[in-house]
Amino acid sequence: MVTAVARPEASARPLPVDEASRRAWRVAATVTDPEIPVLTIEDLGVLRSVEVADDGAVRVQLTPTYSGCPALDAMRDDVLLALTHAGYDDVRVDLVLAPAWTTDWMSEDGKQKLRRYGIQAPTGRAAVRDAGPVRVQLAVKCPRCDSLNTRELARFGSTSCKALYECRECLEPFDYFKVL
Repeated sequence: MVTAVARPEASARPLPVDEASRRAWRVAATVTDPEIPVLTIEDLGVLRSVEVADDGAVRVQLTPTYSGCPALDAMRDDVLLALTHAGYDDVRVDLVLAPAWTTDWMSEDGKQKLRRYGIQAPTGRAAVRDAGPVRVQLAVKCPRCDSLNTRELARFGSTSCKALYECRECLEPFDYFKVL
């Protein structure tokens, strides 16, 4: 018999199941994003499921923020290492591309961590999830001074997931985590 902990939607916490699955999830959830070390893979919504079989084998599913994410190999290796160090001998981490990751899967706590780190978190919901009109964002708030007087400098920032903005009030550049 296999029991599983799967992350349903963005704000939902893992489903309560047996202690072995909860323990494995908690261990995997400590892994941080190598590009944004203040965020865990749970904060990002990249950690999708953890299954612990009766024989102790652990299967983890990760969904990358986008298919070309250069941090994915590091995340997979870090999950393997974390679970191995926690005493799990048989660990497999699978990459799952469907359904595609969306910023809707990010936790509210993760968005706050991004802001404190100096990256404006995505605002709104991904257009593919909404039925009806596509919302157009008119301004991105500066994570340092909260001004809406900002401008996009480059569509792609330090990673493809982020755009580079500048605040016209405090004159500081900052990354904006794009809504995907």
